[in-house]
Amino acid sequence: MSGLLKLPIGIENFEKIRSEGFYYADKTKLIEQLLGQWGEVNLFTRPRRFGKSLSMSMLRCFFEIGTNQTLFDGLYIAKNKELCEQYMGKFPVISISLKSVNAENFDKAKAQLVKIINREARRLRSFLRIEYLEKEYQEIFSELLNRKMEEDTLTNSLQEFTELLETYYGEKVIVLIDEYDVPLAKANENGYYDRMVLLIRNMLENVLKTNDSLKFAVLTGCLRIAKESIFTGLNNFKVYSITDVDFDEYFGFTDEEVREILHYYNQDTHYEIVKQWYDGYRFGDLDVYCPWDVINYCSSHLNNPTLPPENYWINTSGNDVLNHFINNVGNEKSVTRLELEQLVNGRTVQKEIKQNLT
Repeated sequence: MSGLLKLPIGIENFEKIRSEGFYYADKTKLIEQLLGQWGEVNLFTRPRRFGKSLSMSMLRCFFEIGTNQTLFDGLYIAKNKELCEQYMGKFPVISISLKSVNAENFDKAKAQLVKIINREARRLRSFLRIEYLEKEYQEIFSELLNRKMEEDTLTNSLQEFTELLETYYGEKVIVLIDEYDVPLAKANENGYYDRMVLLIRNMLENVLKTNDSLKFAVLTGCLRIAKESIFTGLNNFKVYSITDVDFDEYFGFTDEEVREILHYYNQDTHYEIVKQWYDGYRFGDLDVYCPWDVINYCSSHLNNPTLPPENYWINTSGNDVLNHFINNVGNEKSVTRLELEQLVNGRTVQKEIKQNLT
């Protein structure tokens, strides 16, 4: 299969995919819709392995000052010349992922958060001439590089990044926070949820609420934590969950995209099998495939087309929340237990989704 683009198994770096010969399902229309529907703070909740991190990497590559604009050659967004002229490579960007905050206690989790802030400070330092900053901002930047950062500095770190970058560039700052909910899920598993909620809430509130240096923000996660517990007081907040029609096509593969990738790798005859196995999701008004499964299926069948399909997604995520839920169902005759048994037996359960509780 020489000459074909490589399959991007586990690669979440947009620049690497576009510059090193990997297949990319074009999701750049997300940029156009994000700017067109304008929300100052936007949260997208989707399951794991549905391209959230890759999309966040794509957004950073598009907006960040100094970007390599050729990465977008031939993609949908490049056709919108006016939008590209106005937004591509025009803004400072703060981009962090909280997926690595996975610790058995609060102090270790906080130390992991500090390292994430340190890492972003080092990344930004490679763009900045620190000596051009006023002494006050030089001192702030030094604090953001300090591995022994005080908790007060940590909770203000993202807001201070935005103020510092706006001062340096003269442009408001775009903030991207990937997997915002991972520290909270892990804290819930390990018994320090209340302390972690307070820390994350303070960090987010400082950077997202009444921050004059903020252009806009995008957050992603698997779960929507109740607004009352973590997004208190954010009136500029839009949530796009799997039930929303808006943005339904940008996370996961559409049917058309699956047909295209199968055709590209000469696997058109596998379409019905792929649809039967991996078309199990409904986002808004759209049937969606899990990209992780589809890409791995294509890879496995490049040289051995007779292999049976597999559930590639099953071992990519923990089930601690589900296990905790099942173990606390209680009474064998409880409604919840009976409903779970119905699902396991292949039957249907209808429930009202209460957005404010998820």
